[in-house]
Amino acid sequence: MAVVLVTGGCGFIGSHFIRHLLATDDTVSIRNVDALTYAGNLANLHDVPANSRYSFHRVDITDRDAVRGVMHGVTDVIHFAAESHVDRSIQDSGPFLRTNVLGTQVLLDAAREFKVHKYVQVSTDEVYGSLGDTGLFTEETPLHPNSPYSASKAAGDMLVQAYQHTFQMNAVITRCSNNYGPYQFPEKLIPLFITNLLNDQQVPVYGDGQQVRDWIHVLDHCRGVEAAWRRGVSGEVYNFGGKCEKTNLDLTQTLLDLLEKPQSLIKYVADRPGHDRRYAIDCTKAERDLGWAPRVKFEIGLAQTIAWYKANSDWITAIKNKEYLSYYEKQYGGR
Repeated sequence: MAVVLVTGGCGFIGSHFIRHLLATDDTVSIRNVDALTYAGNLANLHDVPANSRYSFHRVDITDRDAVRGVMHGVTDVIHFAAESHVDRSIQDSGPFLRTNVLGTQVLLDAAREFKVHKYVQVSTDEVYGSLGDTGLFTEETPLHPNSPYSASKAAGDMLVQAYQHTFQMNAVITRCSNNYGPYQFPEKLIPLFITNLLNDQQVPVYGDGQQVRDWIHVLDHCRGVEAAWRRGVSGEVYNFGGKCEKTNLDLTQTLLDLLEKPQSLIKYVADRPGHDRRYAIDCTKAERDLGWAPRVKFEIGLAQTIAWYKANSDWITAIKNKEYLSYYEKQYGGR
């Protein structure tokens, strides 16, 4: 039986991956390690702890001894844990360097020591920088991170490549476009806007709203990570995207229409410093080599996501606590 160590398993994407893998493969056992920082939420896995093939360990991945303590018997590592919000990295880059760089190094050392079979680094398309009006990111696109967040992820990726080359580790890297779906912390665009609009609150649109992002449903991303784990070739990078480019303003308009809210709830705010203009993924390699393709149509996935947030007001209320509201005011209040 494979014993998979999943880092950041109480976060948005990690929790979906754990649920997906437990539901689709009864030969897999999962150890979830998560420090339970602000975006890590045990409620994201409220239906999982009773499963005998699952265990949770509150561990900070920068704690070398704690990481070593959960590695005994682990066959594979899938590394989701990360500080991931660009806006927060602009306010304070320290936690991003600590978790995304030092944490990755600690994890790689432990994976080497305990001779894990495979290591998967879950990264982001943001390491490639910003595209012009045309073109797509491929796995050969040079790294050109433009924010403290993306720089920290690029550094982590480069450590993985260095360990793979120097120590012949069986390691792959995945890079994905913007995720959406249930359980996403409401600092990212879609859940932030949905939860605000449900309460008839304004939604903050950066600059002219013409920034372009490629959207992928979280379950399609999870299937991609699984495919890279099972079939990915050591040393390779695999891009995953939803083939669904939208400007932030177009997406905002779609959410207003679906929730039947007025235009007056759009609030244009000063743009984010260094805001990348466009991301778009070419996932040909993953389709060809891994047999993967996005399945969830954006219109269907978005409607299901809205329905989930409508049905889970208690989850939202618990998230939007005093700390969250303080951050929100700091981020958007003066813009």
